[in-house]
Amino acid sequence: MRAASRPAMSRARSDAIRSRGPRRPERVAERPPAAEGDVEEIALNNVRRVTARRLTESAAVPHFYLTSIVDAERLLDFRAEINERLAASGTKVSVTDMLVRAAALALRAHPNANSSWGGDKILRHRRIHVGVAVAVEDGLIVPVVRDADRKSLAEIAAEVRDLAERARARKLTPDEFTGSTFSISNLGMYGIDHFTAILNPPEAALLAVGAATEEPVVRDREIVSRRTIKLTLAIDHRVLDGAKAAEFLRDLKAILEEPLRIVV
Repeated sequence: MRAASRPAMSRARSDAIRSRGPRRPERVAERPPAAEGDVEEIALNNVRRVTARRLTESAAVPHFYLTSIVDAERLLDFRAEINERLAASGTKVSVTDMLVRAAALALRAHPNANSSWGGDKILRHRRIHVGVAVAVEDGLIVPVVRDADRKSLAEIAAEVRDLAERARARKLTPDEFTGSTFSISNLGMYGIDHFTAILNPPEAALLAVGAATEEPVVRDREIVSRRTIKLTLAIDHRVLDGAKAAEFLRDLKAILEEPLRIVV
C-alpha cells in the first residue's frame, strides 16, 4: 500500500504546481540612471595625485597610536607673553611653531624616533627636519623646517609662516616639501579636539595635535579647570616599539608643560 501511494502523491504535487502556473522570477529593483549633470569629474592635479599615492603607501604600514593629554596652561600663557614681546618685530608665534621646536628637542633626545623604514634596514637620521602639514585649496602639502633643533623659536615661526604662505600660493620648490624626518599635523585651529593622522612614509612617526580645550583636572586634591591639548602619535611598528615611542611622547609632553625649555 505504501509503495502504491508514493506515485499518487507525486502526481498530486505535480498537478498542484502546474495549477499555480510557472514560477515568476523575482524582480530586482533597478537603480534609476543618474540624471545628466549629477556627477562632475574632477581631474587629479599633481598635489592630489601625490597625496593619493602616499596615503596608499601609508595604508600598508603596520602602525599604532599613542595619545597623551598635555596641561597647556603654562604653554599658552608663555606663548601670549612671547607674542607681546615680539609685537614690535611683526613676528607672531603659533602653537604649531612651539610644537615644531619642542618636537625637535625631543627627537634630539630620542634619535630612534627620528628614523625611517629603509626596506631591509632602519635609517636613523643625524639631522632633524620637521614637516608641517598645510592645507591648500586642492589638497595637502608638508613643507619642511630643516635642522629645526638648531633654530630659535622666532626663526621657526618666521620660516613656518613663509613656507605656509608660499605653499598656498604654489611657490614652493620640491626640496622645500621633501626630506622631512618627522611630521606634525595640527587641526586645533578648526576646533578638532582629537584625531589620528596617517603616517607620512617613510617617516617612523607623525604627531596629530588637537585644539586647546578647558577640562576639569585634579590639582592638590581639588578639581580645577585647565586648558589641555591632546597629542596623538602615529608610529611605524617596524621602526619603533611601544615602549620607545611612549618614552618619546612622555618627554615631549614634559617639554610642553615646562615651556621655558623650548627657548633655552
